[in-house]
Amino acid sequence: MLNNKVIILLVLMFFIISVFCSDPDPVNDYCIAISEDNKFSCKNSSLATVEDFTFSGIKSPGNFKATGFTSLGVNSNVFPGLNTLGVSFVRADFDVGGVNVPHFHPRATEVAIVLEGKIYSGFVDTKNKIFAKVLEKGEVMVFPRGLVHFQMNVGDVPATIFGSFDSQNPGLMKIPNVVFGSEIKDELLEKAFGLNSKELSKLKKRFSPS
Repeated sequence: MLNNKVIILLVLMFFIISVFCSDPDPVNDYCIAISEDNKFSCKNSSLATVEDFTFSGIKSPGNFKATGFTSLGVNSNVFPGLNTLGVSFVRADFDVGGVNVPHFHPRATEVAIVLEGKIYSGFVDTKNKIFAKVLEKGEVMVFPRGLVHFQMNVGDVPATIFGSFDSQNPGLMKIPNVVFGSEIKDELLEKAFGLNSKELSKLKKRFSPS
């Protein structure tokens, strides 16, 4: 039978693991970050105004004409009032045929709603099972934390999605950029994807950081 010390240790371990499973709970009503580089120092609450808790930067679509897709993130970097609240937001706009490439958020689950258009949307779980369908205006889909997901405009007009995250810094890793835009050795990529050096060079040029 477990003694009291072991039980206490197990409880403490469970508590510590739970704490690190998501963004920490705030200890104040809010903490308006003084600057993007200093999120640990809060603006004096007596100086706070309603403007600290409103944001108008996603009223209009981004410029998706060049690539067919654009996203506008709303996090504590651009909206200081979100600091410590454990949430963030994104607006994504698609031209006809526009694609949000397979990607994942290592620190957050995402819930997305289609505001306009028709979006082929889905994710793949760790058993390689795909969950995907065409979403229409007003429909919602959830993408579990850390799983690869994607969207494509399959309608005949531009489309818009709003997405919310349960983290103020969900992170973003786009699969093509991670694989071909990093410094993974060419030999490994050629063997892993069955590419020749010319094909690989083309992909690396396309997805390497500008």
